[in-house]
Amino acid sequence: MLQHSNPRGTVRVAVFYDGGYLNEVSNYYKFYHERSSRVSIYGIHRFIKTKASELEGIEERRVQIVEAHYFRGRFSAEAAEQANKLKAERMFDDVLIRAGVIQHYLPVDERSFRPQEKGIDVWLSLEAFDLAVHKNLDVVALLGCDGDYVPLVRKLNGIGTRVMLLAWDFQYTMPDGTQRETRTSRALINEVTYPLMMHELVDELNHEEDEEVDILFID
Repeated sequence: MLQHSNPRGTVRVAVFYDGGYLNEVSNYYKFYHERSSRVSIYGIHRFIKTKASELEGIEERRVQIVEAHYFRGRFSAEAAEQANKLKAERMFDDVLIRAGVIQHYLPVDERSFRPQEKGIDVWLSLEAFDLAVHKNLDVVALLGCDGDYVPLVRKLNGIGTRVMLLAWDFQYTMPDGTQRETRTSRALINEVTYPLMMHELVDELNHEEDEEVDILFID
């Protein structure tokens, strides 16, 4: 994998979460994978710092996560309470707050059974590019899988900001027999500087004592 030499002595990183995608990944590992554990926000940040250090060729203490942002569509508090999801949502809010992650929620059509994520990719992309320009970011770490992020990556490439993609591909069978599958856009993988296929890393090291993987999950 390409290793980038950073002459400034520090690497400024911002993390951007596609919240709907993160939820899918976390549910998969909690309910359909032998790990039986949710993904840890703290662990993801530690993983990103370690990988940025390795890939940028710099000491880990010189890698700084200067921004972290989470984007997702969300029902009103009343609708969430009726669906018995209000407490879980607010508890996750607390996790994000403690981890220093700024939350961005887009109101959704409450007639839908599930939050619709339409528009989230555009909002995330605008915020990511704006921060990359105004905060002189070296690396944007993106947790997403959609090809709609390709224009963002190309724009970031154009200003010299490297993109680290944390991507998971997986499939599983739900209790009702429905087959579910999540696949990362090949176009997106091809555009980023550092494509990290996380499912491969987790499964390769799953049966070993490996802190790099263990930190990604809640104990």
